[in-house]
Amino acid sequence: MTFKKDLKLLVKPYYWVNILLSLSYIIAKKTPGVCNYLFFNKEEMCEFGSREAEILFFLAIIVMIRSRKTGSTTMITYLKQSFLYNKGANLILWAWADYLYGVIYLLVFVVMAMLLPEPTYKGPEHVTYFRNAQSFEEELTREKRITWVVCFYTNWNPSCVNFASIFSQLSAEYHLENLRFGKIDVGRFPDSAQKYNINDGSLSRQLPTVILFKNEKEVDRRPSYDARGRLTKFYFSYDNVVAGLGLNNLYKECRENPIKKAKQRNQLPKRRLIRMNFKEVHEKLHISINFTFKKSLLKNFELPNLTHFIHSSHVKRTSNLALNKENLVQHFVITNSKFVQNL
Repeated sequence: MTFKKDLKLLVKPYYWVNILLSLSYIIAKKTPGVCNYLFFNKEEMCEFGSREAEILFFLAIIVMIRSRKTGSTTMITYLKQSFLYNKGANLILWAWADYLYGVIYLLVFVVMAMLLPEPTYKGPEHVTYFRNAQSFEEELTREKRITWVVCFYTNWNPSCVNFASIFSQLSAEYHLENLRFGKIDVGRFPDSAQKYNINDGSLSRQLPTVILFKNEKEVDRRPSYDARGRLTKFYFSYDNVVAGLGLNNLYKECRENPIKKAKQRNQLPKRRLIRMNFKEVHEKLHISINFTFKKSLLKNFELPNLTHFIHSSHVKRTSNLALNKENLVQHFVITNSKFVQNL
């Protein structure tokens, strides 16, 4: 996700309203007119006390630790992770200053959460939904040159539901002819979970699981296992999936090595249309070309009264010659280049 995209997202009400709520206490403290009005015209109340400084310092530590664990790499990701903790700290600070302010802030917090949910991707997607592991394996073996990114999910798992829009966005941005995205519902088809060693239980830490297949083999997955065989925790955000699976390098590689389509054999040349009078055609047919029975065909027609539509894909193949008595047209269609030159 680029910096320009981050700026476009910040324009949405969800982000700037939450930024204001996260900074509301600091803004109120540092704005002279607002501070004097809210804190009973006491100048000492407009300075941060030791308790307030401790809460803000503790908040900064929590946000840093949380962002590091989730692998946040962009401004939007940092903001998403910090909103909840920032608003929680602001609730404590407002309640510490006055219980009434704390209640009002809590009400505003709840109302904004209901009216302004987090925006999700609602654009197009390029996802193939497989019924089971067998249908997916058939697709793998059918074309070995295609790289697949497959998400194993369930409809009842909250993490899978939250990741659905992210996976759709990834498929729309990284889809190529030889780089495709697929999904398998392991809740409906548990045999797929067993085949790929995915725990589909209610307390599973492997839902969702994204596996990268290349040349019919699994080359990477998230979440993965460490050297001791323990499952590593993975936060399924847009940036984490792109970095974890190396989608940027994979996209570049697949784009530089596209699938070459086989040339069609015995492809007939395009037909060319020549307008001629039948009398001229009859005269030109005396040229030495390989019509073994041209005279016998022409004997059946009277030259002054008829024109004919002669259609041939190969002049030397007399079986392809078509003469239509009923539809009289003034066209002569032929594709043999040598014959056209002689005409």
